[in-house]
Amino acid sequence: MRRVSTLVIAVALAATLYAQKNQGSADRSAGNQSKAGEDRITREVRHELVTLPYYGVFDNLAYAVNGSTVTLIGQVTKPTLKSDAGNVVKGIEGVTKVDNQIKVLPLSAMDDQTRRAEFRAIYGQPPLDMYAMQAVPPIHIIVDNGKVTLEGVVDKQADKDAAGVRANAVAGVFSVTNNLHVVK
Repeated sequence: MRRVSTLVIAVALAATLYAQKNQGSADRSAGNQSKAGEDRITREVRHELVTLPYYGVFDNLAYAVNGSTVTLIGQVTKPTLKSDAGNVVKGIEGVTKVDNQIKVLPLSAMDDQTRRAEFRAIYGQPPLDMYAMQAVPPIHIIVDNGKVTLEGVVDKQADKDAAGVRANAVAGVFSVTNNLHVVK
C-alpha cells in the first residue's frame, strides 16, 4: 500500500513538473509571437509613413511601437499630413491605439523662405546632392521660427558635418541642430 501511494505521488509530481515546463514553453512562445507581431507592426508603420503622398524633405515623422500601441512623433508643415499619418497607422492590423503627438509647424513665409534656402544649401552641391535623388531624401530640414533642425541619416560622418556647415551658412537662421545619424 505504501508503495502504491508513493507511486501515485511520484506520478502526480511528474505530471505537475511536466505541466509547469510546458506552461513555461507556452509563455516563451507567446512572448516570441508578441515580439514578432511588434516587429511586423514596426515594419508596416514605417512603410505606411514613408509612402504618405505629401511627406517630404521639410517633414519629420518618427514613431515608437509598444505592443499594439503606436506613438507618432515629429514635425510636419501641413495639418493634413498629421491626420493622414494617424489614419494610416490606425488601419494597420494589430494596432489598437495611436497616440498622435506630431507637431504641426506654424505657417510662416519667412520659415518657407528659410526651408528653400536650406534645401539649396544642403542638396545643391556634391557630395550631398546624391541624397536628393531619392524619393524621400534622407536629410529632413525642419524649420520652426527660424530655428533649423536636421533629422535623418547619412552614409558618412563627413556628410553629416558638411550638412551642418551648409545649414549654418544660410542667412537669417537663428540656430542649427544637427541630429543626423551616420549609418554604418
